[in-house]
Amino acid sequence: MEAEWRVGQGASVVGQDKESASQHRATTVSAPPYRRFLLRRSDAHASEWRAPCASQYRTTNTAARGARRKLCGRSKRIAAAFVIGLIALAVPAAVGRLFRLRITLTDSAAPAGIYREVSGVAPGRSELVAACLPAALARTGLARGYLHPGDCPGGAEPVAKVIGALPGDTIDIEPGWVAVNGKRFPDSKTAARDSATRALPHLAWGSRRVAPGQVWLFGFNDPRSWDARYFGAVPLAGVRGVLRPVLIW
Repeated sequence: MEAEWRVGQGASVVGQDKESASQHRATTVSAPPYRRFLLRRSDAHASEWRAPCASQYRTTNTAARGARRKLCGRSKRIAAAFVIGLIALAVPAAVGRLFRLRITLTDSAAPAGIYREVSGVAPGRSELVAACLPAALARTGLARGYLHPGDCPGGAEPVAKVIGALPGDTIDIEPGWVAVNGKRFPDSKTAARDSATRALPHLAWGSRRVAPGQVWLFGFNDPRSWDARYFGAVPLAGVRGVLRPVLIW
């Protein structure tokens, strides 16, 4: 029977139910040939529009059913792995923020390990601290790969360095050593190039006094540690806290 369209009250479209059409005083028009083809295609393949993992999906093709079952199982495993991965990343980060923990993987200033950031403590000389570098300096560190992204000015992470000099101290920077108040630090030679063999700019050689409100941060465990030998003093206000070891290796 030829498919028919009926436009009833409220401009609604009704199917081939003629009784319903008479009850609603609908106007009957013949569907154009291309529309009849689309209607037949839609009716014949309606089930194929269902999601492959839907429980109501039915097919008599055993191979197709098996393939869809495998696809569905693989999708669920991928989704589960993704969720577990997010949880694995989020939980340590949340715990770290809650207890103010910091994981230090470099041993340039102190042994690698997990440290707790203690704020409200006046940092002293030779103490390991977390400090934010000035924004311009931080951007240089990010561009060169010395720093990772973080929440400090300039979008960088805080550095973990040892306080080498405080306001009023006298510091000497020479090619083979660094001294504070006349005391030389071992393994404090200034490197000419970084680990990528790029030229490593450094301070001019000579003696200088630490100004009020400034601090010099060092990491003498590694001659290529990017520290005050290369960028000089930083504001004491940038020190966020003292780092106390929780677990080191």
